[in-house]
Amino acid sequence: MKFAVTSDDQILKGHQPAQAPEPLFHVALVEPEIPQNTGNIGRTCVGTRSDLHLVGPLGFKITDKNLKRAGLDYWQHLSWKHHETRESWAAEIKDPRRMFYFSAKGSRHYYDVQFQKGDWLVFGKETKGLPDDLLQQNEDQTLLIPILGPVRGYNVSTAVAIVAFEFLRQLREKGEMPEDHILDPAVLAAEDSDL
Repeated sequence: MKFAVTSDDQILKGHQPAQAPEPLFHVALVEPEIPQNTGNIGRTCVGTRSDLHLVGPLGFKITDKNLKRAGLDYWQHLSWKHHETRESWAAEIKDPRRMFYFSAKGSRHYYDVQFQKGDWLVFGKETKGLPDDLLQQNEDQTLLIPILGPVRGYNVSTAVAIVAFEFLRQLREKGEMPEDHILDPAVLAAEDSDL
């Protein structure tokens, strides 16, 4: 799924890096509104060998020009796709039972689920979360991240990272974790590491 770009202002619909390994899991953002959050989540996806699906209308435009301006040079390593509608996204789902929706309205904690390779982790827009109809249709698969202090919720990029690393922890416990730090030395030399 590689998309050609003819100008810096053309809206991008997705990218599949050459020789990309099979993703460990999929992250879906339903109607994301804030480009900085999506950029941060994209970076988490690159680092956790997952792919990113943007679903429905976006609160921003993804163009080469905007990516360059934001300094998101790692997006060349990100496998991502924009699905115009929830219906077009749903058509790509192989096993709906392996989809997990994250909301403060969930009845089970995210760490009580046994994740598997290929699972979908689904998060909502920053201002409203996931649509009520999606949560009602998937009540048994709606999970919650505990909130112990007086906050309404976590930033969506923080929530994605919390769950992504629980996913990797579980893979490691099962002996299914790929070797970490499998980066080409040329990639590391070309970028400033912020670790």
